[in-house]
Amino acid sequence: MRVDIPEGKDPITYVWGEMVPGIGPAASHFSLAVYAHTTLGLREFEAARLRVAQINGCAFCLDWRTERDGQKVEPEFADAVTNWRTTDAFDERTRLAAEYAERYAVDHHGIDDEFWARMTAHYSQLEIVELSMSIGSWLAFGRLNRVLGLDTVCVLPSGGSSPAKPHRQ
Repeated sequence: MRVDIPEGKDPITYVWGEMVPGIGPAASHFSLAVYAHTTLGLREFEAARLRVAQINGCAFCLDWRTERDGQKVEPEFADAVTNWRTTDAFDERTRLAAEYAERYAVDHHGIDDEFWARMTAHYSQLEIVELSMSIGSWLAFGRLNRVLGLDTVCVLPSGGSSPAKPHRQ
């Protein structure tokens, strides 16, 4: 870890809450809202989220799988996300979600009119804004946790299907 955590303190709670009490809880609420209020399909959501996790290298985020109504993506889904360009496991919306996440994270200046034409053919403006905000959350908070070394101390929440702590992707 790249920040000092006092003896007996939970690293995530300490960094995200106690260290920056005016920022951490607000960031936590935003991060959790991405899961609680999404209208995107599970496969599209997970394709974008996992692509960002792969780019960020966040250990926890790479292991995390979002669950909705008892459903998760199949175990091979992460490999399909890695190979989003060529996989036959994705429909066009899922492929676009992975592509958008990658472009957003590594070459946002390269998002051109050709890409937007494909994106708007499959996603509404509302969905594009929601996906953009979700990707922004995952990019910022997954990267924050990876850079500070917090990704190795994350634990899965007990029970429930949504993330319980602010760093969940």
